[in-house]
Amino acid sequence: MAATATDLSPILRIAIVSYHSPLDELTHAVDSLSRAIAVLKADEAGGNGLFAEIVIVDNSEDGALRLEQFSDFSESLVKLNTELRLIQGQGNVGYGAAQNLALVNSTARFHLLMNPDVVVAEDALKRGIEYLQENPEVAVVSPSAQNSAGEKQYLCKQYPSVLNFFLRGFMPRLVQTLFQSKLARYEMRSLPEDQPSEGIPIVSGCFMLGRTQSLNKVKGFDEDYFLYFEDFDLSMRLNRCFRLAYLPAMKIIHGGGNAAGKGSKHIGMFIRSGKRFFSTWGWRLF
Repeated sequence: MAATATDLSPILRIAIVSYHSPLDELTHAVDSLSRAIAVLKADEAGGNGLFAEIVIVDNSEDGALRLEQFSDFSESLVKLNTELRLIQGQGNVGYGAAQNLALVNSTARFHLLMNPDVVVAEDALKRGIEYLQENPEVAVVSPSAQNSAGEKQYLCKQYPSVLNFFLRGFMPRLVQTLFQSKLARYEMRSLPEDQPSEGIPIVSGCFMLGRTQSLNKVKGFDEDYFLYFEDFDLSMRLNRCFRLAYLPAMKIIHGGGNAAGKGSKHIGMFIRSGKRFFSTWGWRLF
């Protein structure tokens, strides 16, 4: 399944963390990535060596995922000089720690942190990497996202308050409408959709395309966050040294979110991680 690598470093490594993710979800993600890599490769001087890597980090306890389950993509990935790899056996170490397994030894110039429930547009990687190449002060770009129903998702955020999360996670729509302007400011809904915006405080970890060197400079994710808020914390640390940007021309479909709707276990993890985040970076109640 892998192309033969030379001493040339790949341009891009893509890391997808899976925890019992449905196989069709993962194959849709890999399919969209292979198409996006083809567009990127046509625009880049990739040489004859390894061009890109897709690394699936399997956080399941049983390690049942197998590369053979992605055999439909073998031929196309070989033609693209792209390797599909699998990291497993570590068990469920949490999202950030799993992403770090793929980040720490990467020699690629660019690194994409991605959820398994993301489908990327064919020109998404090309547009994102072009922007990073043209804007060296930017460490990470965040995409324009829609859910599977075509509704806009707001992945860029201002610094949060406890009230923001309470409203978004636990209040009915009717109550949320009373605080619409506050939520709109928090979700940065006024960002223009026809041009990039820099100086974004926080971007979502469902899709973060950045420079490998920059991500490693801040040591990747803080592994003390098992799930939730690890992307908020990473964004805050990146902003100490670099700039984060919103790139509306880079488009994805994202099916996730809604921790409150996933049951009491996820609510507990969300609250614990939120407490850690606010204790580290400062409490804001309202």
